[in-house]
Amino acid sequence: MEFSWINGWGAMIVIIMLVPNIIFGIKNPYLENKCENVIMNTIEQVGRYTSMILMIVPVLVEKFDFKSVFEMIFYIVVTSALLLLYLLVWFFYLKSQSTNKSILLALLPTMIFVISGILLRHWLLMIAGILFGIGHIFVTLQNSKR
Repeated sequence: MEFSWINGWGAMIVIIMLVPNIIFGIKNPYLENKCENVIMNTIEQVGRYTSMILMIVPVLVEKFDFKSVFEMIFYIVVTSALLLLYLLVWFFYLKSQSTNKSILLALLPTMIFVISGILLRHWLLMIAGILFGIGHIFVTLQNSKR
């Protein structure tokens, strides 16, 4: 079972994850990042965009493939569950913001990227997801302090 040179499922996940972020950005156009740590901000952004690209395109990997149908179904079920949880947390976050919800909104996409990297055997995606998580959680905590 394979996705060939592009992962349509990964593209759909990335697009769905972006929708609540875009809505939040439109509702809060003047919200600024209060984290002053340039290194962690850079790690977050590099990890974010690298992870999104690698979810779709198998850079440095011959192709996205699975050893069995079970692995593919497992990948789809796990990423779907994490994505649904992400959207649910966003729903509640848009109603009332809290640090706990912010941390969940940092952890869930990280988990999607890292687990996708593991299940797709795309180690660069896994590493990018970990970098994104480290940066995103740090920046989120810094922004929630102020």
